[in-house]
Amino acid sequence: TRADSAVPDRAFAAFRTGEEVNSHIFRLLICVKVIEEGARLSSGMTQIDQLRRYGLFDAKVPRYTSYPPANHFAADAGTLHQRDWLQAVPQGSEVSLYIHIPFCKRLCWFCACRTQGTKTLRPVDVYVNVLLQEMVQVARLLPSDVRIGRLHLGGGTPTILSPKTMTRLLKGVFDSFQRAEGFEFSVEIDPTEAAPDLLQTLADHGMNRASIGVQDFDPKVQDAIGRAQSFAQTFDCIQILRDAKVHSLNMDLLYGLPHQTRASLVDTLEQVLALQPDRLALYGYAHVPWMSKRQVMIDGTALPSAEARFELTDMAQRMLRLDGFLPIGIDHFARPGDSLAVAAHSGGLRRNFQGYTDDQAKVLIGLGASAISQFPQGYVQNHAATAAYTSAIGQGRLAGARGHVLSDADRLTARMIEQLMCSFAIEAQALAVEFPDQGATVAGAVAALVAAYPDACRSDGTGLQIVDGFAPLVRVMAGHLDHYRAGQMAHSSAI
Repeated sequence: TRADSAVPDRAFAAFRTGEEVNSHIFRLLICVKVIEEGARLSSGMTQIDQLRRYGLFDAKVPRYTSYPPANHFAADAGTLHQRDWLQAVPQGSEVSLYIHIPFCKRLCWFCACRTQGTKTLRPVDVYVNVLLQEMVQVARLLPSDVRIGRLHLGGGTPTILSPKTMTRLLKGVFDSFQRAEGFEFSVEIDPTEAAPDLLQTLADHGMNRASIGVQDFDPKVQDAIGRAQSFAQTFDCIQILRDAKVHSLNMDLLYGLPHQTRASLVDTLEQVLALQPDRLALYGYAHVPWMSKRQVMIDGTALPSAEARFELTDMAQRMLRLDGFLPIGIDHFARPGDSLAVAAHSGGLRRNFQGYTDDQAKVLIGLGASAISQFPQGYVQNHAATAAYTSAIGQGRLAGARGHVLSDADRLTARMIEQLMCSFAIEAQALAVEFPDQGATVAGAVAALVAAYPDACRSDGTGLQIVDGFAPLVRVMAGHLDHYRAGQMAHSSAI
């Protein structure tokens, strides 16, 4: 029976037109029953056994937001190449710009990002001064007609900045870089640290996409991860953004958190869907206390097992599909008219350090401590420690400290992994255009995957397609192509 056939069309339409909020609740209550039954049927022992046999629940693999992953970047590679690669950006290019704000007033225990706590805004204001210096240094090395098509402020907590400091930062950006036609400006927003005047300042400077962190609304889960955030705070933040004409809203959720259950995640999803975001990211919590020391605050015994994580994400994905979201890659969802959904349908979906994107720029410039830049020639990461970053910029040097020079083999493997992650396929015909002399290598990679995962993928003799139901294995399959896997650091769960 079709899942949506159990729900009257009138109930689907009522919430969209604002006729009756209760109809949305009614619809979701029915959907939960359908989801539970569907999950029981489709996630039965046959599929679980097959996924278990292929090692899904034991595998620790990278998220592959780059290839090679950042833990394989070499010391000094950034210092050696950053200037040359910036100067090699072609005239008239459209590039993307990422600015990292590594400060938070509270350090959420689940977070593994490069951040530091602060009680006052003084170190933040000093850091912005350094960012402005780096911006000028970088802009001077680029051709004068380079334009930015995307600007993203991440962290940390970008919304920790005061309106005055944010205005100073954005003025520096737009004094240094011209905006391209169709310019997109997105900001990561913590609703508990987002004053109305700061949100208005961002909107006044052209912010047209907001990425709102939620993680989970359940109080018990929030207590366990050190992040208190009410639905009311989130709702108020979204209303301010919509009043400011910022209508493109993303929301970030986590599954696999301590004390998280199917029932509690359904409750969170019901509240999130009531806020009507345009996109959702549903990430698996990465418990890596050996890398992020603050995660020792999280009780590891309260975390769901790998198989329980699978059930959580499977249930959540069903619920999002029933609400009309289209699945994008392994962990993103978008409304049909959203640009990310359009890119996925047309083959234009890409993957970078922010996850899935429709950004087609070949150069991503990262500014700030630990920020990573991506060039056709390779990757450069700035000094991770704020003090080292500040010292380098203060001495008139670029801040690149680590990086990787891409070989031809790296580029081919990177594209195959990106294809797997974006479309669950290896598209040999497209690869032949980009790598005309590497047909044998591609065929060998395809054959190796078919041999290793015979039930999970099929091949027409050239390309490869992951079979329906086996998409959760995609990171494991990507790891099978990864020439840097031997001896690498432990990563997070593959599910």
